[in-house]
Amino acid sequence: MDWLPVGFSLAILVTWYVVVTWHDVPEFILPSPVKVIEELIGSWDLLLEHTLVTISEAFLGLFISIVLGTAIGFAMGYFETFRRMVYPLFVMTQTVPLFVLAPLFILWFGFGILPKIVVVFMVCFFPIAVTFAQGLVQSDSGMDDLLSVMGATRWKIFRISRIPQALPHLFSGLKIAATYGIVGAVLAEWVGAQKGLGVFMTRAMKSFRTGVLFADVLIIVLLSMLLYKAVEWVERIVCRNITNGGKIT
Repeated sequence: MDWLPVGFSLAILVTWYVVVTWHDVPEFILPSPVKVIEELIGSWDLLLEHTLVTISEAFLGLFISIVLGTAIGFAMGYFETFRRMVYPLFVMTQTVPLFVLAPLFILWFGFGILPKIVVVFMVCFFPIAVTFAQGLVQSDSGMDDLLSVMGATRWKIFRISRIPQALPHLFSGLKIAATYGIVGAVLAEWVGAQKGLGVFMTRAMKSFRTGVLFADVLIIVLLSMLLYKAVEWVERIVCRNITNGGKIT
């Protein structure tokens, strides 16, 4: 375990506490870390209820984005014509702010869970598909030539050489998507929802309960970190024999 970021984070918390306490900063402007923990414990039942809603939205959207993103990424890596046809469209979808798309999804799909899943999908799909496609395209051509000389078909070359080499790229996209999944769900809840961390955050802001707001943010950060670490753990298992930038050892 790397203790450097842990120590740095603790130093930030201590500095935060000292500054707020020393200057007697009002809680509605900036609560101390102790106050945030107190609000987290005091509102735990309500926060848990909203957290479960956000988790379900994020997990469903992330799962769909992983399945479709991997499939589309492979198709872009395998078929050059398909990549040239759809890649600019994928880039265009990332240039449109989600604050513009989210209300449209509410109008089209209602106030249920579906528009939140769509928003999470829009956030997570692009990094998964693009990083996997780039990994397939930019793999070691020497290995391809060797397998081709040995009589391997194009599919076998992809299966034996390119897919294993592209896995580190795929997991890079998965880690990006994991950090965006919870945030995407919260963003969708801001636009229109009845429950979720985004709804709870909006209510806390309107009532100037800054400590509860920080507790909400803390849960979002922790969930995103847990998802990231989960993907990192799977990556270590799957890619244990792939090192040196994706080259097979």
